[in-house]
Amino acid sequence: MSINKDTIKNVAHLARIDLTPEELETLSVQLKDILDFIDKLKKIDIQKIQPTSHILPINNVFRDDIPGDSLPYNKALDVAPERKGNFFSVPKIIE
Repeated sequence: MSINKDTIKNVAHLARIDLTPEELETLSVQLKDILDFIDKLKKIDIQKIQPTSHILPINNVFRDDIPGDSLPYNKALDVAPERKGNFFSVPKIIE
């Protein structure tokens, strides 16, 4: 796919980005390189390659979910900066 400065100007206009002439030139070269690389990737035969989600085998390591005693609320509230009764008190953020 060919990319020219008019295409980049149009995309920049759609994205509401103001580009200097130097930036326009730089982006033209960079986008052309990216699109050329994508064209190279399209030519690779991947029919015999199985899809993967990661290049290395990854296994999740889960621990057993063993129920235990909860922290008593009064111990949790003892370290609270501020409390009201049996609840944490936090500053109001919605007016």
